[in-house]
Amino acid sequence: MERGVNKRRRVERRRGKLVARTGDLSHGMTKKFLLKCQGRTIEALLVNYEGNLVAYVNRCRHLPLSMDWLENRFFTEDKRYLVCANHGAVYEPATGECVWGPCFGAFLEGVPLEIHQGRIFAYCPGDGDKREDGDKREEAT
Repeated sequence: MERGVNKRRRVERRRGKLVARTGDLSHGMTKKFLLKCQGRTIEALLVNYEGNLVAYVNRCRHLPLSMDWLENRFFTEDKRYLVCANHGAVYEPATGECVWGPCFGAFLEGVPLEIHQGRIFAYCPGDGDKREDGDKREEAT
């Protein structure tokens, strides 16, 4: 090792954003939130589908437009699918796969989540799949 040079690389910690608490959404409910990622703001949606929580970037895979019918309305009436209001693309909530419409076979961009002590934290897409203990989290404002 060279004198005076630390060869160990500094690990950059990701910042999670508190977006909800585990009891906030029941089946078929969604909540929009914003993430700051690499200098840009991304609108995303938290989805409760059959008790499972997932999150996606709020951008249709057909055209890069927000998908909600009305503010924060994404589910079909029977709460079985997510639907894009612009061209009717239909997505499987659990996987984000487009199962009908102009983007058939494409997937919504996932937003990584972590649940810690009943709090749901979202992370920027593409920040890696693994977190290390002690990562920084920020409270939603």
